[in-house]
Amino acid sequence: MLETLSDRLQSALGDVRSRGHLTEDDVAKAMRQVRLALLEADVNFKVVKQFTGAVKERAAGQDVLEALNPGQQVVKIVSEELTALMGGAGRDLAMSSGKGPTVILMAGLQGSGKTTACGKLARHLREEKGLDVAVAACDVLRPAAVDQLVRVGGQAGATVYQQGTDRNPVDIAEWALGQAKADGRDVLIVDTSGRLHVDTELMEELARVKKRTKPHNVLLVIDAMTGQDAVNVAERFAETTAFDGVILTKLDGDARGGAALSVKAITGKPILYASTGEKLDAFERFHPDRMSQRILGMGDVQTLIEKAEKRMDDDSAAELERKIKKNQFTLDDFLDQMKQVRSMGPIGNLLKMLPGVGAQLGPMQVDDRELDRLQAIITSMTPAERANPKLIDGSRRRRIARGSGTNVQAVSNLVKQFGQMQKMMKQLSKGKMPDLQQLAGGR
Repeated sequence: MLETLSDRLQSALGDVRSRGHLTEDDVAKAMRQVRLALLEADVNFKVVKQFTGAVKERAAGQDVLEALNPGQQVVKIVSEELTALMGGAGRDLAMSSGKGPTVILMAGLQGSGKTTACGKLARHLREEKGLDVAVAACDVLRPAAVDQLVRVGGQAGATVYQQGTDRNPVDIAEWALGQAKADGRDVLIVDTSGRLHVDTELMEELARVKKRTKPHNVLLVIDAMTGQDAVNVAERFAETTAFDGVILTKLDGDARGGAALSVKAITGKPILYASTGEKLDAFERFHPDRMSQRILGMGDVQTLIEKAEKRMDDDSAAELERKIKKNQFTLDDFLDQMKQVRSMGPIGNLLKMLPGVGAQLGPMQVDDRELDRLQAIITSMTPAERANPKLIDGSRRRRIARGSGTNVQAVSNLVKQFGQMQKMMKQLSKGKMPDLQQLAGGR
């Protein structure tokens, strides 16, 4: 996600970050590199000019140049300006204050991922907010769009209102709203027709649907990977029809970041949500401050904590804490924790949320298949062996290796590493710092 932009900005700021003394020339040189990095990321040139000007003005002040850690102050300013550029604080949807459902009208061009975004948003509102969500299939132009919405809507646990492709989409939208009211739904998401480009017909149809349904939110879905073209689409939509916010799709495949950094500054409309993968749960609220921290290699611990909290209830956390304190943490517990970590997303993405780790990983990909091998080894053990790995002698290791499709060395390494982990947990539970040198040496 925005890897190229992240690498270039961190490189541009690398020199000033480590310096104990800065001059105005140092700041100007860093800003030239930042400007180049942003332009190469396909950020709108007007936005780049305003951004670098604001950073340079703040960073060239005496309070910064004479600070104890001026380089860190400059990085902090860049982070704050990036956050402001992307909209400042995260924004949420406007919700209905009356008895009827909250209506969300989805707009966008063909190929932007609009229909899938409907399913992802429906799942998000149902899982995160506990809302009863329905979706209306009003895209009657694109072949199979209705069938696609029925499928993704069902996977998201949402009710799908559809009348095929023969009726007028405006009438379908009005009918769906009546159904949502009668059924007592909390939210109705209306999927409208897209076009290959912004045209008069698209806007007129969107305006008619909007007039009939009176939505609380009009969201524009744009493809982050199209960079400046995505911003141009958003700008043209803003000129012809009012929308309230943006959903960025395919952000996980966007290495440059032009759309994410430009859309708010150009249209004045915030990014509300971002799609970060193909699966329905790869969808999250867009937090400009957290995105800024990720781009600059400062991690995103808050999102990591939120992901973890969703996967573990209070009782499970208390039980895990009890086992660690009593030195009763077994390979079964380790396997459970590994499964929970994997459910949070690719391990490489999680590691990059830790401050400083992203820069160390660089372009290196963390292979999730290694976790598959660990899981295969553990599940090839008997319950007694998982509870007490000290039982695993040479013959047992050979049996486990055959059963897991690995080798004896892999089994031995896992047993050894787990023993080291237990030592560290035991020391931590007693309030002692673990002997990291001993653990690293395996002695």
